[in-house]
Amino acid sequence: MELKIAQKIVVAALALSGAAFAQTKAPEPDYTLSYNVGVVTDYRYRGISQSRLNPALQGGIDYAHKSGFYVGTWLSTIQWIKDAGGGSDVEWDIYGGYKFPLGDVGMDVGVLRYQYPSHGLAVSPNTTELYVAGTVGVFTLKYSHAVTNTFGFFDSKNSSYLDASAAIDLGDGYSLTPHIGYQKINNFSAGSYLDYALTLGKDFGNGFSATAAIIGTDADKTVYLTPSGKFTGRAGLVLGAKYSF
Repeated sequence: MELKIAQKIVVAALALSGAAFAQTKAPEPDYTLSYNVGVVTDYRYRGISQSRLNPALQGGIDYAHKSGFYVGTWLSTIQWIKDAGGGSDVEWDIYGGYKFPLGDVGMDVGVLRYQYPSHGLAVSPNTTELYVAGTVGVFTLKYSHAVTNTFGFFDSKNSSYLDASAAIDLGDGYSLTPHIGYQKINNFSAGSYLDYALTLGKDFGNGFSATAAIIGTDADKTVYLTPSGKFTGRAGLVLGAKYSF
C-alpha cells in the first residue's frame, strides 16, 4: 500500500513538472530577420500613384533587434520617373530607426532614404526624411520631415508629411485601417495636398495576407498627371497580396 502511494506521488510530481515546463515561454530572440514579396494593382504612396495607375511588384527585408533598433530595405517597380523624362523604373528605400516606450506611448524615430537609381532627372528625386511617430492603443500619429529636396520638386527642402491612422482588429484575421495625411511641398503650394485611405486587411496565416483599399487625394489635377493626362491622385480601389517569411 505504501509503495502504491509513493508511486502516485512520484507520478503526480512528474505531471506537475511537465505542465510547468510546457508553460515556460521560449526566450526572446536577440533579433528577427524577415522577408516579404507582394503585388499591388496600383502602387500608391501618400495617395499618389507611383506606377501610372498600373500594377507593381514589391519586396523587402527587415532586421529588428530586441533592443528596439531596426533597419530594412524595400523596393517597388514604378513609372513616374520615366513619365517625368528620366530613366529609372525602380524605387529603392533604405531605412533605420529605434522603437521605445515613453510612458503609455510607443515611440518610433528614424530616417528613410528614397533612392531612384539612374534617374537622369535635372532635379534629383532622391529624398531623405527624418520621422517620429507615437502610438497609443490603436492610434498612430507620424511626422516626416525632408532634409533634402522632395521627390524632384525644385527648392523643396524642409517639406513635411503629417498623417494619422488607426489599426483596428476586427477578429478572424481581419483588420481595418483608416488613414488621413497632409503632404506639404515647401515653396510650391500647388504640390501640397490631403490624402485619405480606408484599408481592409485579411491575414490568411502562414505568411499570406491581402488588402483592399479605397485611396484618394485632393491634389492639384494639373500637377499630378500621367503623360496621357490621367490624374494620379484620383480616388480608386487598390488590391494587394503579400507573402512574408
